[in-house]
Amino acid sequence: MQVLDCDNLVIGSGLAGLMTALRLGRHSRVILATKKAADESNTAYAQGGIACVIDPDDRLEEHVRDTLGAGAGLCREPVVRALLAEGADRIRELEAWGVRFERRAGREEEYDLGQEGGHSRRRVLHAGDMTGRELIRALLQQAEACPNIEIRPELMAIDLVTTGWLRRPGPNRCVGAYLLDRRSGAVLAIRAGHTVLATGGAGKVYLYTSNPDVATGDGLAMAWRAGLPILNLEFVQFHPTCLYHPEAKSFLVSEAVRGEGGVLVNAAGESFMEKYDARGSLAPRDIVARAIDQEMKTRGDSCVYLDITRRSEKFLRRRFPNIYATCLKFGIHMAREPVPVVPAVHFFCGGVEAGTDGRTQLPGLSACGEVACTGLHGANRLASNSLLEAMVAAHRTAETILAAGSSSRAAREEIPPWQSGAAVPSDEGIVVEHNWNEVRTVMWDYVGIVRTNRRLERALRRIRNLRREIREYYLDYLITPDILELRNIADVAELVIRSARRRRESRGLHYTLDYPQPDSSRPAQETRIQDPPGGAVTDRLD
Repeated sequence: MQVLDCDNLVIGSGLAGLMTALRLGRHSRVILATKKAADESNTAYAQGGIACVIDPDDRLEEHVRDTLGAGAGLCREPVVRALLAEGADRIRELEAWGVRFERRAGREEEYDLGQEGGHSRRRVLHAGDMTGRELIRALLQQAEACPNIEIRPELMAIDLVTTGWLRRPGPNRCVGAYLLDRRSGAVLAIRAGHTVLATGGAGKVYLYTSNPDVATGDGLAMAWRAGLPILNLEFVQFHPTCLYHPEAKSFLVSEAVRGEGGVLVNAAGESFMEKYDARGSLAPRDIVARAIDQEMKTRGDSCVYLDITRRSEKFLRRRFPNIYATCLKFGIHMAREPVPVVPAVHFFCGGVEAGTDGRTQLPGLSACGEVACTGLHGANRLASNSLLEAMVAAHRTAETILAAGSSSRAAREEIPPWQSGAAVPSDEGIVVEHNWNEVRTVMWDYVGIVRTNRRLERALRRIRNLRREIREYYLDYLITPDILELRNIADVAELVIRSARRRRESRGLHYTLDYPQPDSSRPAQETRIQDPPGGAVTDRLD
């Protein structure tokens, strides 16, 4: 088995991973491992932008207030203040690396700031409606030019390697990871002084999602199997407006469309959001998604519509070039007719418990970006705060790792060869496909926008049965990317269900018919799941 050595291993090539690698790469040897192409990540599909107090008329206190309001009493206020306060500095850093944000026509000294749901004013920096692509373009170009950064695409992380699993004396510590080379099928190990999880989200745990295919919760599942605590995973954000068309796969219609005057209407053309919230179509995402769900169920409609026909074709083509072109490809003229939309899973507010500097309970391991839960988002993420968190937490994570000077600690640890045992090549790919579809269907049907105790119990029984089947398959056959992703989405599915069962109230993104109101008898509590580590090469069931 091949063993690669580096000072720092970064797993994931989205905004958090690239920014962490770039800062670490100034002073240490970095391997940036990503399971597909380096430009394929959740970040790459981000349309809206980065929320940041950068307008002279804006105030940090207003952004803090909006974030706390959206978070439904569960945000950690010191975290909110710390991350939001550093936003402007990180924006300047991104621009120094070549990121180009939109400026106002005829006034190049001013940003063209957008407004999105839950924000009290315009504060979202963007690059048209393809902000994520612009971020990845610029940062990947910088990473490819850095001599200390080795980018390794098509490497899928299998599990973390810890000294506890290696049965080494002393405190438990992460010393790297096993990874599968998707091209050759070989398993290799990367030994690192420090490992950073920047693996993004887990939208593919659900049947319908705005996320790309890579979002299978790999980092979440690996951290849980290594024994790390997982926080607030019941708070799964459904983006209210994904394009509803049989040929459109996971295409998001940005919240910025509503920020520019788009109004949600039902099939009869009636604006309905005012019935649910005084802010109308610019209410926070949890409220809008539940309202759409209720409207569809009440009327028996398969979708609702986003009407921005009040805006000119010229404006829409300039402000939303990608959305306009995509809708047009499917025969929808945004300037002339409403766009059919439905909610779909978009973002996980919970994740691996981590500080704003990426620290986890496991020495040698950090987590930042969507895989981590810092306490910024609380029970519901405010629009465009995710890229803000990713860039600020990445900077803090890298600085903390460099200050600790731990790059040589893993060099002494011998990582044993990967053991396949009696595993043979699979001839039952249909089993993986069937289980993949079943996990995602169970989650969509029973652990969706509106939940009940009965649905959650039914979902838990089915997911645990599926995990037993998946574990047997994982042990009997040689590993493939498909079985690894299936194993991960099933693990994350159980964590979401267990977290949801523990929250006996409705708060933010977690709404249950059995407890339709927040629990006002005590301060809001975080949900925390931590199980004994399952080891690096065996799954665990409880």
